[in-house]
Amino acid sequence: MVRKNYIYLIAAIILLVIIAYFVFSKNNKGQQVTAKVKHGSFPIEVTTTGELVAKSSEKIYGPPGLRQIQIWQVKIQDIIPDGTVVDSGQYVASLDRTEISNKIKDEETNLEKLESQMTKTRLDTSLELRNARDELINLKYALEEKKITLEQSKYEPPATVRQVEIDLEKGQRAFEQAEKNYKLRYQKAVANMQEVSASYNQAKRKLEQMTDVLKQFNVVAPKAGMVIYKRNWDGNKQGVGATVNAWDNVVAELPDLSEMISKTYINEIDISKVKTGQQVQIGIDAFPDKKFTGKVIEVANIGEQLQNSNAKVYEVRIVVKEFDSILRPAMTTKNKILTNVVDSVLYIPIEAIFNNDSIAFVYKKDGGSVVKQQIIVGQSNDNEIIIKAGLESDDEVLLVPPEKSENLELEVLSKEIIAKYKVKPASVKPHKPVDKDSGKMQGTPPAIPKK
Repeated sequence: MVRKNYIYLIAAIILLVIIAYFVFSKNNKGQQVTAKVKHGSFPIEVTTTGELVAKSSEKIYGPPGLRQIQIWQVKIQDIIPDGTVVDSGQYVASLDRTEISNKIKDEETNLEKLESQMTKTRLDTSLELRNARDELINLKYALEEKKITLEQSKYEPPATVRQVEIDLEKGQRAFEQAEKNYKLRYQKAVANMQEVSASYNQAKRKLEQMTDVLKQFNVVAPKAGMVIYKRNWDGNKQGVGATVNAWDNVVAELPDLSEMISKTYINEIDISKVKTGQQVQIGIDAFPDKKFTGKVIEVANIGEQLQNSNAKVYEVRIVVKEFDSILRPAMTTKNKILTNVVDSVLYIPIEAIFNNDSIAFVYKKDGGSVVKQQIIVGQSNDNEIIIKAGLESDDEVLLVPPEKSENLELEVLSKEIIAKYKVKPASVKPHKPVDKDSGKMQGTPPAIPKK
């Protein structure tokens, strides 16, 4: 008898386990994720990823005289780490001296040649002028001799006297021509010396200028601050090995960290919503607990096509209203731009919206059953969307389709309601922020790059 009762007990336990399995399995299977229809003010936001930059900064320049010595670009040979805090006059970077050192050597050689040429010209000029002076003195003596001969020949026949007079006139003319030639030679010698001296002095000044520029190849900070690497046109940081050109010889920057800007890019679909003066909520990826407020201060009028993308984006600048010492340039920000607020509307999560061709619908709970209800949607933000018709406040909608949802009949709206809102065929797509690093919209094609 005991054995029989034991068998019945085991059978009952097994039966209870089976019943419990089916009950809980059915309950779990029928468990649904729902959301209630909300009523109230609906914020329209555009969310995008940006990068912090200083609103103003002082540039750290390389040597200012590169163009004067015909050096058009020079490489950064060494530079302190990005983000280093320096004092005024402290070392920042050094530039490659190879090209300027070669130019200095060439100019030193040229200066030696010009110095030798100047010495040679001086000696040649001295010798030429000395010979001219000797010739002039000899002509003067010869002229005096002819004058004496003329005085002594006054008792000679007239023909002899005339011959002596002619010789005297020739001597006088030769002496005067020699005097004029000497003056011209002297002027020529002075001009030659001036020309050689000018070339020598020019080469000397050029060498001195090169030497002065060479001293500035060690770049120092003009004031105290944090050194930030300059970015090239392609967005890459200008570190060791980067090229500094003579027209824009900026080596690095000292940003003013007291006022920061989040620079971001908005895709062409959302740019029409963004205006200057709109309020922004700013988050910092490096410090998720920190929240800041901002304001749109600049919206680009012309779009740009960034690298590795066919989409157009527009640059938007957002000023950060608060100051915090943790804010640093190049930090990634998440910006929520409040573009509009719609009062007194119904809205639900975007995940609850489904589409069948051009018709938007939801799965609405109706007691213990589910109804496939057509709806008319309005504007949306990142997470929720406005419902113009088809639902009422406190209705519950499913976030995932129920079992056998394909067998449910669609409850369509009346023609009057559809005509009232002029339903336009369109699928519902949530806004996605632009990713700064990958240059793509997070989760939705097409790719929207970030510079």
